[in-house]
Amino acid sequence: MAICEHFLANAGFDRTPWLAVAFAAGIGAWFALPDPWLWSAVAAACLAVVLAALAATTGDGSYPYLRQSLIFVPLAIAAGLGTVWAKSELVGQAPVEHPTVGWFEGRIVERTEQPAEERTRLTLVTRLAGSEEPVKIRINVPEKADSPQFATGAVLRLKARLMPPAPPMLPGGYNFARTAWFTGLAATGTAISPVELRKAAPSRFGLESVRLALSRHVRSRLDGSSGAIAATLASGDRGAIADNDAQAMRDSGLAHLLSISGLHVSALIGVAYLLALRLLSLWPWLALRVRLPLLAAGVGAGAGIFYTLLTGAEVPTVRSCIGALLVLAALAMGREALSLRMLAIAAFLVLLLWPESLVGPSFQMSFSAVIAIVALSQSEWVRRWLAPRQEDWGQRALRHVAMLLLTGAVIEIVLMPIALYHFHRAGAYGALANVVAIPLTTLVIMPLIALALTLDLIGAGAPVWWLADQALGSLISLAHIVSAQPGAVTLLPAMGLGSFLLFAAGGLWLALWHHRIRFAGLIPAAIGTFQLATLSPPDLLISGDGRHLGIVEPDPHSLYMLRDSKSDFVRENLGESAGMSGETIPLADWRQATCNSDFCVVTLKREGIAWLLLVARGRDMVPERALAAACERVDIVVADRWLPASCQPRWFKADRAYLSRSGGMTIDLGDHKVRTVAQGQGKHGWWRQPEPRRRTRPKANQL
Repeated sequence: MAICEHFLANAGFDRTPWLAVAFAAGIGAWFALPDPWLWSAVAAACLAVVLAALAATTGDGSYPYLRQSLIFVPLAIAAGLGTVWAKSELVGQAPVEHPTVGWFEGRIVERTEQPAEERTRLTLVTRLAGSEEPVKIRINVPEKADSPQFATGAVLRLKARLMPPAPPMLPGGYNFARTAWFTGLAATGTAISPVELRKAAPSRFGLESVRLALSRHVRSRLDGSSGAIAATLASGDRGAIADNDAQAMRDSGLAHLLSISGLHVSALIGVAYLLALRLLSLWPWLALRVRLPLLAAGVGAGAGIFYTLLTGAEVPTVRSCIGALLVLAALAMGREALSLRMLAIAAFLVLLLWPESLVGPSFQMSFSAVIAIVALSQSEWVRRWLAPRQEDWGQRALRHVAMLLLTGAVIEIVLMPIALYHFHRAGAYGALANVVAIPLTTLVIMPLIALALTLDLIGAGAPVWWLADQALGSLISLAHIVSAQPGAVTLLPAMGLGSFLLFAAGGLWLALWHHRIRFAGLIPAAIGTFQLATLSPPDLLISGDGRHLGIVEPDPHSLYMLRDSKSDFVRENLGESAGMSGETIPLADWRQATCNSDFCVVTLKREGIAWLLLVARGRDMVPERALAAACERVDIVVADRWLPASCQPRWFKADRAYLSRSGGMTIDLGDHKVRTVAQGQGKHGWWRQPEPRRRTRPKANQL
């Protein structure tokens, strides 16, 4: 105990960031642990530690740091776990049990135009058959069937095919079912009939109508992705960006410019603050009687809040606005504007309102980037490097450019594990690209768009729109040039949660301590890096419905697919999990596969062992005895249909009955390891195990 107390007393740290980390750890524990019994056990253990620390408190004041840690850290963990558990119970919406087709009548509560996808996405509040409780469903309406009358508040009637929100296709994939649970979405689908307007939207003038009109106006002034990015910056509307341009922005590390984030909100608030401060200082009477930084902070806060509401008040935007408002508050009070304590308060407020955002890439990337910036700027050697000195303007500029490049490189290093964990790909040259892109966006593009919109009020905005188009074209060209460079994109198979947590723990340890002990954070980061370097793709990738199977051949690195799917979603998921991009190869064209209309037999050689796979591909009836004999001769059977008990391969069978319980899966033949989607879901509300269904034996000994 004395050693711990001595360490805490001399380590030089701020308590607030660590309490925010403990609060986040409680939220993370709720997502990671599978069932309510374990959630309750963690909360009870935390409270037991607190009670033990309180009971051991003596009047001599010994071990104050250790006692405070044993009281407040467990309390923060329990509070985080309780917060996300409570929100899940309050807002979680159970998904529909199975796909359904029917007529639905509902009121529009959200409208999102997606010109790049040639559709409009409508969120309706309706009642499903057999239920009296209203639920939210999301319907995709083809662009040609859309109408401006389908505005928020309108009542529609349409026929649609609804699906439960999709779980991850493969382990480590995007979990839309979890996102839908916390947004109260019960189903998604597509309209398959003309949409009938039953009741027009009430006439009202609100921010949503302003946002929609603003987005349409901007897209009418600029075409293509330039207009889409301009509409994003002006109104938060991201639906019109072409897929190839959006992918180039992601691969070049510029994707953060395609959503209203801290960069945009901070730029707007900063400009409003400085303009208000300069203009108000021209009024001597006011300057002598009112504290101008406080007044300017109020103007900046108002501008930031209005911009946040105008752009849709999405969680990332609100999070950025909260952080910027805290910086303004610090400036108004004469405190340090950017500090880890301010960042911890912002993180705590966001997690208190949206605890589910902790497991999303947006929260992780934005706060990790800012933590890296703050920790780097507060380091002693950086303060010495940037300290004022006697030098000419050229040397000063070079120092600041070098610091900008270093900051960008550090941010890229910090964000790369997060990008690899969530997206299985990360840009390598983002630091260099952002050196040009961020000043271009904040100092040129955003002011030009604002000026053009202002001049449009008198019909004189065309020349400025042309300039904005050229600047936006330069930004898009930069993204394509950077993303096309050799080694610009790092692709890796799905990273395990353990490796990701090593990077997170190491990064936080390195950033939050002030003592030399901080460098111990490099140890878990190094272990995580080693695990990434030795990461190999699984041999088999099987979707949850069994229809899509990918086989990874390491030499040469190729991906063979059972079915030549037209869905980009299927190809991208299989490719990302395999850690590769590009075209896939039909399994029937592979020399190691022998296929007929019903099955494929595949021979895979791994570490000197030949594995035999039997993969179903047809829908025709097959004699049961012939199938049973085929199963006996292979090691693995994969089928999107139900297989009888007589089908017993030598090692593993994944048919419809098994996959309905497990979800998608990956198989590593070298380690004999099967990893399923269900293993990471537990008993959370968004994951529903199917009800057991009574099976009848096929007639005439047929399957």
